[in-house]
Amino acid sequence: MLAFSSAIEALRLANRVLGYKAFKWRLVSDDGGAVRASCGLPVLTDSYLAMERKCLFGTDRPSMAVVCADLGMEEYSNRSLEAWLRECRHRGINVGALGTGTYVLARAGLLDNKRCTIHWEKLPGFAERFTRPVANSSIYEVDGKIWTCAGGSASFDMMLHLIERDFGEQTAAVICEQALVERVRAPGERQRLHLSPRQGISNKTVIRAVEQMELNMTEPLSMDDLAARLGLSRRQIERLFRYELECSPVRYYRELRLERARLLLKQSTMLIVDIAVACGFISASHFSKCYREANGTSPQEARRTRLRQSPHPVKSDPAIANVRLPRKIFVEAA
Repeated sequence: MLAFSSAIEALRLANRVLGYKAFKWRLVSDDGGAVRASCGLPVLTDSYLAMERKCLFGTDRPSMAVVCADLGMEEYSNRSLEAWLRECRHRGINVGALGTGTYVLARAGLLDNKRCTIHWEKLPGFAERFTRPVANSSIYEVDGKIWTCAGGSASFDMMLHLIERDFGEQTAAVICEQALVERVRAPGERQRLHLSPRQGISNKTVIRAVEQMELNMTEPLSMDDLAARLGLSRRQIERLFRYELECSPVRYYRELRLERARLLLKQSTMLIVDIAVACGFISASHFSKCYREANGTSPQEARRTRLRQSPHPVKSDPAIANVRLPRKIFVEAA
């Protein structure tokens, strides 16, 4: 609901600031019925998918079609929705996704060789499942007529970017003032808090070191290579980590890779040996040993627990928003 309402609220505030309806939108679900958000609130819709396919040939065609989704998108499949999105793209209509709606665009084949993003927690599973999209951890991405964002408040930023493109910086600045938002975030900004506010770290060298670790998970850097990239000696790097993080850089690096492994066990059906390789471990047995030491359970046991707790994953329909830009937009609700 945060991602969904943030996107629409940015457009509403744009209309208010501009003094006229520059943007119009209608909400669409698969069958035209209400869609229940993950927080439990129902969202009424204005149209249904079959009707929207007809609108593509009329004067009421959208300028952008945006899919908003949250839980269960890893296994969600709707061929009618995917066909409609491909038709939108074929007709030159902008196509976007909020949060895990990126899964829908990828499954429709719209993200091949395109920059895109998804919530950081879903990124490892998404990147392993879809190899053709160029997925990263920025808050939002715009590649041609494909718009994706990580969800949450990033939806507001992505729509502000669109508004600023069409109506200028001043309009976006006034909207920020109205919404009590400090600034418009740029598409390249990272989703997760920098290490400094997240863990109270102010040393820029340590922050750069962790960023290098995050960029090299599958083939971990040796400490000598990491030190060379930072222009320091290995001993200096080790001293900084022990002072700032109270652990060695080797241990911290392993914990980052184990966090990625935990997310892949939770999100994907990858074989455990493949997860081990994707997280930079030399073998499945070495991975299992490290995972058990860190979590008190084996990867196999962690996966079995997850399956017992969620034998039937929630498959909530995504929400589609049809928005009229200085012409129109469209959103589907989830």
